[in-house]
Amino acid sequence: MKINPLINSNEIQNLNKKHLVIVNAGSGDAAYENFLSDHLEGALYVDLNNDLAEIPKNAKNGGRHPLPSLEKFAEVLQRLGIDENSHVLIYDDKNAANSAARFWWMLKAAGIENVQVLNGGLQMAKAKGLTVNANKVEAKTAEKISLKEWKLPKVDLNFIQKHSEDPDYLVIDVREKDRYDGKTEPIDEIAGHIPGAINIPFKENLNEDGTFKSPEILRKKYSEILGKIPSEKIAIHCGSGVTACHTLLALDYAGFKLPNLYVGSWSEWSEWSRNEKKIAKNI
Repeated sequence: MKINPLINSNEIQNLNKKHLVIVNAGSGDAAYENFLSDHLEGALYVDLNNDLAEIPKNAKNGGRHPLPSLEKFAEVLQRLGIDENSHVLIYDDKNAANSAARFWWMLKAAGIENVQVLNGGLQMAKAKGLTVNANKVEAKTAEKISLKEWKLPKVDLNFIQKHSEDPDYLVIDVREKDRYDGKTEPIDEIAGHIPGAINIPFKENLNEDGTFKSPEILRKKYSEILGKIPSEKIAIHCGSGVTACHTLLALDYAGFKLPNLYVGSWSEWSEWSRNEKKIAKNI
């Protein structure tokens, strides 16, 4: 039976603790400092830059957050005490938009089946009275998993170059509308969007309280957008392949077959377009 990719705070107490691994997914020194002083009881920590990516010298080579090697990710999982039998509960303090959804996608792509993201994140957990403290815990002992491939669909720059303006394909940009429109760009060198890509900001997946909208609402919304385009002809991207996973999580929650993740995202495409003297689309 397929596990629900999201879990509500009031459901956590009913989980079997034997194989449970709770992970706070963050990004950067400040996030780690916050974790040390304020995390769900029993939580371990994983970092976007150090554990969930292999940061390149130049974003044109895979974007700002390309996937790490399978060997490196297997070592991260072993350090966290995660194996094929683990039930992994992931959360962050950004409504899953920072690192939690990325870690969820990577675990599923590595073949770990029982993975759930905490709906509403740390803020909702606190509001519901879950135990939060600064206690340090040791990871469970786990054998190193042998990873041979990423099992979820993903595409590279060549796919986007070839299909972004093809009406039979669909490229979805989940960044904020102002970034898509080229009005602002706080991170990458070039503002704008990939020609042919449509904009569906990931925040549209959420209710005002930071929880995900119901599967029914999400299914209706995305059914109208995706139409009859098969999942293998759809690519989801963002700035660097992190928040794109938020929309992939929403699609899985709504019962869709997962489309492709374009890991390099705007950070890779914009650097390629600049180096190739192409023009990034600005509106």
